[in-house]
Amino acid sequence: MALERNFIHEICSFLVEREIITHKQAEDWQKAFAESSVEPFTNFLLEEGLIEKSHLLEALSAYYEVPFFDADGHFFDHALVHRFPKGMLLRNECIPLLVDDENILIMVAAVPDNPDLLPIIGRYVSYDVRFMIGIARDICDAVKEFHEEALTEVTKDDEPI
Repeated sequence: MALERNFIHEICSFLVEREIITHKQAEDWQKAFAESSVEPFTNFLLEEGLIEKSHLLEALSAYYEVPFFDADGHFFDHALVHRFPKGMLLRNECIPLLVDDENILIMVAAVPDNPDLLPIIGRYVSYDVRFMIGIARDICDAVKEFHEEALTEVTKDDEPI
């Protein structure tokens, strides 16, 4: 809980420093979040319409000290995403973005400093990994959308006999 309070405080402090919000707004948001049932804080800010996604991504980027990536509406590489189980991507709120020219896997993650994430990714690929920060709900929406069956897709059960 202390880590979460520190995270919330740091995000709000960044937004105040950049004059995106006032100190009073930061205090009000923290109180409102404490009384809210919406988790995590990033979803609370977005669902309540308190902040633009671009400003939140900038704050998250500063907090985690990695570049940000807006996963909303991005078309991810089919072959790359399918190297990872859907459940793993959803549990860890991450999605592979690309493999660059130096064979470095760029992963978009909601919590890029999760110490368990690198070993988990290492079970599926042997690339060096670099992280970008993204919004958890956008990452999970992209994973779910990517793994949905197409309406026109014919499954084994649908094939005529």
